[in-house]
Amino acid sequence: MIPVLGGIVVLAAIFAATFGLAAWFSRGGAESTPRLAPRTLPVGRAEAVAESIADEGPILFPGLNTTTGERTLILDHDGDDPTRGWRLYLAHPADDESCVVTQVRGTDRFTDCHGDELEITALARPTDACPIVEERERISIGLVADICRAD
Repeated sequence: MIPVLGGIVVLAAIFAATFGLAAWFSRGGAESTPRLAPRTLPVGRAEAVAESIADEGPILFPGLNTTTGERTLILDHDGDDPTRGWRLYLAHPADDESCVVTQVRGTDRFTDCHGDELEITALARPTDACPIVEERERISIGLVADICRAD
């Protein structure tokens, strides 16, 4: 009888610890926290990233913008000023969310699910993610809608 009661006490302690950790991680409601999902993604020095985009085309970030990794974000830059001209797109046409695009290697053109070639400006724009130039030197991607509204 004592081993059975001891086993029940151990299982209850494990359950309580698991419940306590889950409650601690989820505090703050549905808002994401840096522990679970970062609010920004640092990309690099704005000048170097702009040069890379000019040479190789936009940069794809698969699986960002959601905690489940369902979206691909595409970072593009236009112009000579590395502090301006940053744009962010989703990897599907603006009029068809279910049609995933693939990049034509080394360019700013994309092929959609029907085989049609699209310019980057034909892609959808996210409403809850944005490019952020920090201290006129670094480019990051804001992954939370409230950051993008503030800019």
